[in-house]
Amino acid sequence: MGITDVPILSMLRHRMQWHQERQRVLAENVSNSDTPGFRARDLREPEFRGGAPVAGRNGVQLVRTDVGPVGGSDGSSSKFAYDRQGGAEVRPTGNGVNLEDEMMKVAQNQMDFQAATALYGKSLGLIKTALGRR
Repeated sequence: MGITDVPILSMLRHRMQWHQERQRVLAENVSNSDTPGFRARDLREPEFRGGAPVAGRNGVQLVRTDVGPVGGSDGSSSKFAYDRQGGAEVRPTGNGVNLEDEMMKVAQNQMDFQAATALYGKSLGLIKTALGRR
């Protein structure tokens, strides 16, 4: 077994990939905040059971929820499922993006990514110490 096959490292790596993809989706929401008919999207939170992602529930299988009027990335290259966002007021132009909410999500996503990255680095350091390579 390789060092990257350790379950905690695998889960952290998957989580960091999810945060990267979520950052891309949130950035699209912010950039289309004035586009008529655009609705905000988000990714479903990944679930882990027994040290592995749960297929079909954590976004490993792509689920398309809205085609949207704007071209660009349709998420076909993503391995994470989209989640329809609700509760935002829709403007008369049909745009459903609340810029303040999106910026709060971007900041929270960045902090969570940094935490996962720090945990990944510390875990690798502990393993290296245990192996006597530090």
